[in-house]
Amino acid sequence: MKKAGKNRMLGCRETPIGRIGIESDGKHIVALYLRCDCREDSAADPLLAEAFRQLDEYFAGTRRAFDLPLKPAGTPFQLRVWEALRRIPYGKTASYGEIAAAVGCPKGSRAVGMANNRNPIAIFIPCHRVIGANGALSFVAEMANGGNIVNVAFIVTE
Repeated sequence: MKKAGKNRMLGCRETPIGRIGIESDGKHIVALYLRCDCREDSAADPLLAEAFRQLDEYFAGTRRAFDLPLKPAGTPFQLRVWEALRRIPYGKTASYGEIAAAVGCPKGSRAVGMANNRNPIAIFIPCHRVIGANGALSFVAEMANGGNIVNVAFIVTE
């Protein structure tokens, strides 16, 4: 297994939406990479193995919530937004404005969009459940610019 940084482990696996990488500090999941080109397996790290097990269950349709220790790095505002995203139930959506109000910044929908865009642990922190005020799947539009529209479309069909 490859060290991802000081005291960090990175594991990658094929999933229904392509090769995904998950990074751990040994106690927490700190990042998820939607387009991972590493060839490392996660079996040597129990936390990464558990994260991939839960991810497999999610893609199989047997898991609707994740039970993993997450530790995203971000500003205090970003952390509040990401915590609010974790409260959006499986199969439901919330608008950027609703998330802004939930974190005490009712006029901050654009700031919520920026925080959503910088989410380092996508899927586990479900940024794909956030929609524009008009109901548009803005996350898909953002990811389409990266050439990964098919993969992200799978996520939003939960």
